[in-house]
Amino acid sequence: MFDTLIQFIRQQYRSDAFIPLHAPVFAGREQEYVNDTIASTFVSSVGAYVDRFERDMATYTGSPRAVATVNGTSALHIALRLAGVEPGELVITQPLTFVATCNAIAYCSAEPLFIDVDRDTLGLSPSALEAWLVDNACLGDDGLCRTSNGQVIRACVPMHTFGHPADLDGLLKVCRRWHLVLVEDAAESLGSFYKGRHTGTFGELGTLSFNGNKIMTTGGGGMILAGEVLGARAKHLTTTAKQAHPYEYVHDEVGYNYRLPNLNAALGCAQLEQLEAFIASKRQLAARYAEYLKGGDLQFVSEPPDCRSNYWLNAVICADREQRDALLAATNNAGVMTRPIWALMNRLPIYAHCRKGELVNAEWLEERVVNLPSSVILEAADR
Repeated sequence: MFDTLIQFIRQQYRSDAFIPLHAPVFAGREQEYVNDTIASTFVSSVGAYVDRFERDMATYTGSPRAVATVNGTSALHIALRLAGVEPGELVITQPLTFVATCNAIAYCSAEPLFIDVDRDTLGLSPSALEAWLVDNACLGDDGLCRTSNGQVIRACVPMHTFGHPADLDGLLKVCRRWHLVLVEDAAESLGSFYKGRHTGTFGELGTLSFNGNKIMTTGGGGMILAGEVLGARAKHLTTTAKQAHPYEYVHDEVGYNYRLPNLNAALGCAQLEQLEAFIASKRQLAARYAEYLKGGDLQFVSEPPDCRSNYWLNAVICADREQRDALLAATNNAGVMTRPIWALMNRLPIYAHCRKGELVNAEWLEERVVNLPSSVILEAADR
């Protein structure tokens, strides 16, 4: 049933061997920079490449500050701390996301509140958010958004699914109206732009991930995007809250050992030099998928209007769950890796007790979305 699609994918990668969903590419100065780090002996949390990586990422994204962390989850945890999230409060997010989004909320001893997504962006829906707040929340005399039982709703965390920007204009309007701190989970959207501006820079804070399966990698790693004041505070908290001193160990609050090692940052500097080439390749692959699938039973997920998506993971929407399961079985049995979208977070036992709105679109997408192989093909631009 999907033999021709499997053949098409193999043609893109010119391979009869196993085709992974997404594999890293090391085609630049990675070995040079890593060897330089080893020679310097500064392989841990202090070093020139950490400083350079933060500066380069701030420049690339247009963020005033970028603070490197050991992974994307730790970056989001600190971002939520900086957003003022306190134990017992609610943080709005989408159920259609990777579990790390919710785990970071739980690290703050807060609870996720699940609101539906839009089908065109796969991201948090401004209209669903506004409707839930109108029916279930109010602004108190203290200016805080609260539920009918008085529970504070502190922040809103949309996730830019598979690199496609959510409706940031709409979300910003709702968050401003209801005094919610917008924190962008941009773990998947490095290199994605919304109306000419990089994702992760619209909210008060944003976070990135450089896991091994992301569009560029440091092996593991993350980044907090923030203004100068919050950025300086993020740096302090992620470096064990140690006060600067030539030799004394003075820590002025409970901090976190979330520092990115210099060895990983060296890898990141080399990867960042190639990022635009990676994105060009992935966008060409996405265009080929879209053209091949045009008019067929599978609907290709394309970037929203006025956006440039990095197309981190290409995705299709099947007609129903039966077709989804058939596609997953046929491709994986043929050595072409595909996967379904995540199970909704509210279905996981650890978050099943959390409050939620009507999740019509999220449930519809959960039954239909499949990711296709999306690794960078560097020679794509010449074909």
